[in-house]
Amino acid sequence: MTAEEERSYLEILYNVSRELASSLDLHEVLTRVLMLVSSNLGVERASLFVLDAEGKPIDAVVLYQGEITSNDSSYISDLLQSGLAGWVMRHKAAALVTDTHQDERWMPRTYEGKVDSAPKSAICVPVMMQDEIHGLLTVVHPQVNYFNAAHLQLQQAIADMAGIAIRNAQLFSDLQKNRDLYQGLFEGIADPVFVTDSDGLIIEFNKLAREVSGYTRKELLKTNMTDLDVRGVKTLASLMNDKRALSIKQYESSLRKKDGQEVPVEVRVSWNRTHEYEFIQWIFRDISERQKLEALRDSMTAMIYHDLRSPLANVISSLELINESLTLESDPQILQLVQIANRSSSIMQRLISSLLDIRRLQSGQEIIRKSDVNLDALVDEAIEIVRPLFESKQINVERITTVEPPKLELDEDMIRRVIINLLENAIKFSPLNTEVTVGIKPGRDEVIVFIEDQGPGIPETYRERIFEKYFRLDTEGKSRGLGLGLSFCQLAVQAHGGKIWVESGKPIGSRFLFSLPFPVDQASSVKG
Repeated sequence: MTAEEERSYLEILYNVSRELASSLDLHEVLTRVLMLVSSNLGVERASLFVLDAEGKPIDAVVLYQGEITSNDSSYISDLLQSGLAGWVMRHKAAALVTDTHQDERWMPRTYEGKVDSAPKSAICVPVMMQDEIHGLLTVVHPQVNYFNAAHLQLQQAIADMAGIAIRNAQLFSDLQKNRDLYQGLFEGIADPVFVTDSDGLIIEFNKLAREVSGYTRKELLKTNMTDLDVRGVKTLASLMNDKRALSIKQYESSLRKKDGQEVPVEVRVSWNRTHEYEFIQWIFRDISERQKLEALRDSMTAMIYHDLRSPLANVISSLELINESLTLESDPQILQLVQIANRSSSIMQRLISSLLDIRRLQSGQEIIRKSDVNLDALVDEAIEIVRPLFESKQINVERITTVEPPKLELDEDMIRRVIINLLENAIKFSPLNTEVTVGIKPGRDEVIVFIEDQGPGIPETYRERIFEKYFRLDTEGKSRGLGLGLSFCQLAVQAHGGKIWVESGKPIGSRFLFSLPFPVDQASSVKG
């Protein structure tokens, strides 16, 4: 293989990896991948089938003469039982056909008429996951002996990448289904509500609260919330230390009923203040069924995360081998392409890490990997990681620091991913040839990191919802991303004792900010 061919193949792999990471709409991703393969290899037709655990097609994209064509499921099923695709399915191995007229594995396509009578060459590779076929990638060229071993290797690499995209899409689909299921379970169900004074003594409640607790009205009015909520004592103490109006705390606990039975609940507690008096509102939601579903989901997603890591590790290892083999060539362009491909793999690694962190943080696990971190240096490091993305859109980065570089006790990797997510978000929504401002400034008792773009901005009605899990903002009729990036950022920042929010940019765009508390011994230097 010549250096030019190697460069071309690396460009294809990079473009494919970028397309796979750009969306979780499986059909859209498969279509774009086939278009890339077709345009770069000049193939006559190509197809990419996605199969379920039983080997039945669940999605299919067929490219013929530069256009996406539709095929019924019966025809696709026939292909999977016979011909080249059938052979690959049975043998779980890739197949290279140099002359379709001389290879008995090839099944002529009668629907194409006389066009198919001409000799051709073809490649069919499996999309493998845990020793099972979950898809097939086929390319056909009108020239005999067109494909070689290098083409076969390239198609297998693309198939491995497609496997990761398939798992990503399936994971996202499963999570979306679980979310819809949770919403359906609780839709239209009233929740028990209690109102207490600042000492936790119950002063009012709704009908369902009385029915669920099992107490009479007279008994409840003599009861302290700490007798019902197993975490009530800790919650009251926290509220006394933070008496801000409309201060809201949310956690999981158990509601202890009169008969001693404990019901798992999600508790939403808010401190309220009027001109006349102060009170605390407690809202309980039964999460017994949700816990069962979450346990099932966690079991399923843990398996999926494992499946994601394995093929991704293979891709990274392959890139490392390519990099090693290219060192003797001393071709800086090829090395640069390998670096780009490595960065794309790193993006997927960060996604998997963020998904795992979301699960861990939502379960209430504390951060244990803390160390003294120079926040200023960490911001600069994050900028350098995403700098190729800035350069690709010709976006200028303005760096501002108005405080002495503070050292904070942080999970360095987690906060780095928070900054990277916000930077990538700013890049995604920024027009070409604009500017993104990144800076650090002092707060009252914390240091604040801010990232401001010149994009379309975020409507005020969505500024709270964008941090919700799976929420995706529609931009020009298209939803981008998983809807998990900002949710992860919020959980990570809150786990460090900070907060995150969004404001309107000046004069346009959006400004994302997050705060991190600084040590008391640094207060004077940071504030000053």
